[in-house]
Amino acid sequence: MSKARIFKIKVTNVSKHGFWLLLGDEELFVPFSEFPWFKHAPVAKLLNVERPQPHHLHWPDLDVDLAVDSIRHLEQFPLVFHSGS
Repeated sequence: MSKARIFKIKVTNVSKHGFWLLLGDEELFVPFSEFPWFKHAPVAKLLNVERPQPHHLHWPDLDVDLAVDSIRHLEQFPLVFHSGS
């Protein structure tokens, strides 16, 4: 029987500008200006984050998936938003 590998992740702080993620020994800032779908999320939903793969983050309560590199290298992943109207 194979065991699922767990990749550590933790939200360490939340401010009015964004939140910090601890990925192993690397800390990354997730600014609300670049990731607006987190801005009005309850803290409990921000804290419920999973890391199924080293490069993949998932917030099941918010139905949000992000590549770790999209946080590390904001300039390479510009925010694109399409409104429904």
